[in-house]
Amino acid sequence: MEVELERKLGGSTRVANEQWVYDSSVDHKGRVPLRSSTGVWKASFFTLALEFSERLSYFGIITNLINYLTQVLNQDVKTAAKNVNYWFGVALTVPLIGGFLADAYWGRFKTVVIASVMYLLGFCLLTMSQFVPSLKPCETDACDKPRPAHEIVFFVSMYIISVATGAHKTSLESFGADQFDENHIEERKKKMSFFNWWNSAISFGFLLAVTFLVYIQDYVSWGVSDIIILSIMTVSLGIFLCGIPHYRYSVPRGSPLTPLAQVLVAAFAKRNLPYPASPDQLYELSESERGNLRILCHTNNLRFLDKAAIIEGQDVQAIEKKNTWRLATVTQVEEIKLVLNVIPIWLGALLFGVVNAQGTSFFIKQGSSMNRKLTHNFTMPTASMYSFSAVAIMVTIAVYEKVVIPRLRRIKNNERGLTILQRVGIGLGVSILVMISAAVVERKRLNSIDTKQPSGGPSISVFWLTPQFIFLGIGDAFALVGLQEFFYDQVPDSMRSLGMALYLSVIGVASFLTNLLITIIDRVTEKFSSNSWFSRDLNKSRLDHFYWFLAVLSGMNLCAYVVLAKRYSYKSVQNIEEIEEEGIISG
Repeated sequence: MEVELERKLGGSTRVANEQWVYDSSVDHKGRVPLRSSTGVWKASFFTLALEFSERLSYFGIITNLINYLTQVLNQDVKTAAKNVNYWFGVALTVPLIGGFLADAYWGRFKTVVIASVMYLLGFCLLTMSQFVPSLKPCETDACDKPRPAHEIVFFVSMYIISVATGAHKTSLESFGADQFDENHIEERKKKMSFFNWWNSAISFGFLLAVTFLVYIQDYVSWGVSDIIILSIMTVSLGIFLCGIPHYRYSVPRGSPLTPLAQVLVAAFAKRNLPYPASPDQLYELSESERGNLRILCHTNNLRFLDKAAIIEGQDVQAIEKKNTWRLATVTQVEEIKLVLNVIPIWLGALLFGVVNAQGTSFFIKQGSSMNRKLTHNFTMPTASMYSFSAVAIMVTIAVYEKVVIPRLRRIKNNERGLTILQRVGIGLGVSILVMISAAVVERKRLNSIDTKQPSGGPSISVFWLTPQFIFLGIGDAFALVGLQEFFYDQVPDSMRSLGMALYLSVIGVASFLTNLLITIIDRVTEKFSSNSWFSRDLNKSRLDHFYWFLAVLSGMNLCAYVVLAKRYSYKSVQNIEEIEEEGIISG
């Protein structure tokens, strides 16, 4: 019995009481890890601590960046909004490179450490740009342009942080999820909860950033804020390194793109062959060859790729020589199908990213032109409006995790409740409400401006923005968390860091798309109307028209997404539980 079990599980010295981890993880000494001593929540605590501090740093920058660009660097609103989107876009598209390096060569743990050190370097330079006399920003009212030295150091440090964010985010989140064994039913349930609580940690860091940090930035000093962030990041990196003995480490398997290319080459070479009568005639590794790799079940979509796994007479030699450019396994074929299948969902989520990008740019400038006085002596920082989003995310996730999902599991009699794409779809629907609310409030703000005052005067209370920030948070709790789980779960196992990079690139590419929309609309409206929708004077702009435009686009996009989601087929894996059903473990 134990010999047969050992053969099924890849030859490692495991016993039948499930004390070993079934996936391809190792401990910090390269051994197959014990379930009782590694992974799950005790390891995730260290990753959550580092994620909290990284998100505190990230949101401390991005939510108030447009105010720094307009107030300290004296940029106009349109230029500042574009610079925010460029920074945002780089931060969330660089993960494609960081995720590739983590999956192929460095491993996720090493990538996280390298990215954290880059983070510290970026904040050291950013802090210097606030305190070193020759690098400090011009602080007199006569300054209409920033000092060149300050501007150079500021943008260099910001883009170092941007690149660090890109490498950090994908690897840390997938490393945290790696602490749960997908092949163990109880740990798989915990992994579902992990993504929810992961985002709760993000939201807590988010909340602290948009209340405490932005207050320090607006009313004390940007330099003091940088020192606080630098200190917290240093401490949290130390905490993360303390978890080394408790982690499970996924071993890099080389470039995850090579097997995909091999399938394409083999399928093209056999393009003229007839399809096999049965999937059983396609090539797959034998049980003794599989080791602890997960085997994917055959699917009938994109059947032309199946030809890569057809065995011809000459392919017997390819098997003996392990010529993977001539003959691919069913699992390899299914892996490239997975990658091709997630692309339409990625495209369908782009408009959500465009809506999301408005929160860090135009929403903040909207608030800056509104009445923010809470008392005679206290004016609320504009970026603190994001606290409503943070609270909305935490409340929505808690209610979803503790109330909605348990009831749906009982009603539907399955372990998930809602499918991942149903959850994302709800978020896309809420994003329409974000833009409708923003458009209505902006129209009300424009109507309330006192034209008798030179600057237009303070308009309605900033708390009119509360609904759109709450909807923004609810949308994130559904769509962003769902996209995280979707791209982690639905890509090949060897591409999970790249999967998280794909999720982040939705927001990153959407930021560049937002800039493109702003440029096109600005030129068109300036040519065919008296004023551009994005005038230098916010009170002469027509952001309400822009918001209605995005609401209509989001509605059309949601309809297309529903069609794509209904046609999507989820990954199907032959895992350890199927071995249990054969009686090998239970018998």
